[in-house]
Amino acid sequence: MKGLRFSSKIIFSINSLVAFLLLISYILPYIPPKSFATLSVLSLGVPLLIILNVVFCIYWLLRVRKQFILSLVVLLLGINYINSMYNFTSTTNIEDDANFSVMSFNVRLFNKFNWIPIDDVKSKTVEFIEKHQPDILSLQEYPRANPISIAGYFNYNATYTENVKGGLTLLSKFPIVNSGSLEFENTYNNGIFIDVVKQNDTIRVYNFHLQSSGIETDVEKLKKETSGHLFKQVGSTFKTQQDQVELFLAHKSKTNYRTIVTGDFNNTAYSYIYKKIKGDDLKDTFEAASNGFGRTYDFKFFPMRIDFILVDEDFTVNGFQTFDIKLSDHYPIKTTLKLH
Repeated sequence: MKGLRFSSKIIFSINSLVAFLLLISYILPYIPPKSFATLSVLSLGVPLLIILNVVFCIYWLLRVRKQFILSLVVLLLGINYINSMYNFTSTTNIEDDANFSVMSFNVRLFNKFNWIPIDDVKSKTVEFIEKHQPDILSLQEYPRANPISIAGYFNYNATYTENVKGGLTLLSKFPIVNSGSLEFENTYNNGIFIDVVKQNDTIRVYNFHLQSSGIETDVEKLKKETSGHLFKQVGSTFKTQQDQVELFLAHKSKTNYRTIVTGDFNNTAYSYIYKKIKGDDLKDTFEAASNGFGRTYDFKFFPMRIDFILVDEDFTVNGFQTFDIKLSDHYPIKTTLKLH
């Protein structure tokens, strides 16, 4: 750091720490939370680490200092991480008679406890769905005691279903020929699935709401939390998510149907949880056909993408959209697919 003023040396030291943490985060998808829960928590902060490294890179470039190389190299090493947060290219919605659409949305109980200052969220949500007419609709935090009714859809678990947890529903314009629940243990969270028939093809669709960390999004409330408590809480959550994902993988291994996985993963694309669900046979529809930031959760500090639609490689992704509509603490996402 020769030739740098004392203040610049301090800034570069902070830059070095941020670059190191981002570099470490690249191995997180390969470390099971049960093996190293504390380190896995870092995956939640990856978007912030990317943004900070971009800022440092620009800062040193403007000052014509070679120190920009550190953040630049680390960012280039994790170029796929950047694409998971911000997609520079997109597939413009490609029209095809064989297209069909899938939407996923955490509706947060239709604002039952007035978290957001909007009246009649339920009817506005129904209007939104009817406007966009997804062929398959996946809802999380859905209240069966206050169900919706939309013409033209078959449904599973939209009203009380014996021996099946509430909170999740799947609706489909295609006939549902099979359905079931994974019944995650010791939690209110769950996963459900349906098999639908589109012409001569049977498609398996999963809807998940993985364990929530319960982290506050309100700045003032978050300040009151100790870092030790946050790490312990999130680490414990990720361990539970690992159990839930292992149950899903065992269930998924028993079907040969083309598969679509939707839902609120309560984790990011930089995590072990996401990597295990995605595996080698699914692709992320956001990365395949979106443009701009992948922001699906209303987190006040940086763009947070925790809601996903993953699809089998046999699907062509002809479009993707995140809707900037304030009806929940999540934003609806929709993809347009074509089956080969």
